[in-house]
Amino acid sequence: MSRPIRWLSNVIWGADMTTLTVTDVDLHYGAAQALKTVSITAQPNKITSVLGRNGVGKSSLLRAITGTLPISGGTIRLEDFELKKIPPYTRARMGIGYVPQGREIFPLLTVKENLLTGYAPLKAKDRSIPDTIFELFPVLKTMLGRRGGDLSGGQQQQLAIGRALVTRPSLLVLDEPTEGIQPSIIKDIGRALQFLRDEMGMTILLVEQYLDFCRELSDHIYVMDRGEIMHSGPAADLDDPDVKRHLMV
Repeated sequence: MSRPIRWLSNVIWGADMTTLTVTDVDLHYGAAQALKTVSITAQPNKITSVLGRNGVGKSSLLRAITGTLPISGGTIRLEDFELKKIPPYTRARMGIGYVPQGREIFPLLTVKENLLTGYAPLKAKDRSIPDTIFELFPVLKTMLGRRGGDLSGGQQQQLAIGRALVTRPSLLVLDEPTEGIQPSIIKDIGRALQFLRDEMGMTILLVEQYLDFCRELSDHIYVMDRGEIMHSGPAADLDDPDVKRHLMV
């Protein structure tokens, strides 16, 4: 465990080039197998998207990566570090930022207090809210004193992304960030992810069902069905009928 901690001391937001490698991962809920030998790679300066219908294992894959669900086989590596036995809070300290499905902000806390919860994995000297968050999502700066529960769904999603960015991630993992969000805010989120990729070199892993969003942003896609990776390729492959059949309800 000492090796990841030494590595953590050198983390500077935007400076690390972090590759995530998932190899032959299995995951079970009791006797039911949710993931079957799943292998994906997410690289720096790229947006990698995992697509599929509801219930095919996309969210289970992200929970395995963030450490909230244990895997039953295979490996998950962040650069040279095997994550299987590393708990979620240590993964956060290693640079994995997570935006869960449904946002999961604290409705009774203010916007500022929600952002401050991102301090948990940080050392004292790093405990500040980066100006970049307010540059990406200016509305948050005007609502710092508002309760999270009073924000619209789109504003809550921006807050959830901002909270993850407070942790200074090198790998940002997002679970359906466009779900139930108005089109104008979807565009804002898309621009933010492009900035984090292009200007900060961040590794971004996105689970999504909105095909147009993924087609526009993604450098690489994986398509899942029944717990397995059925296709891997560039975003343009989303126009392929053989790929689309795995995405149709």
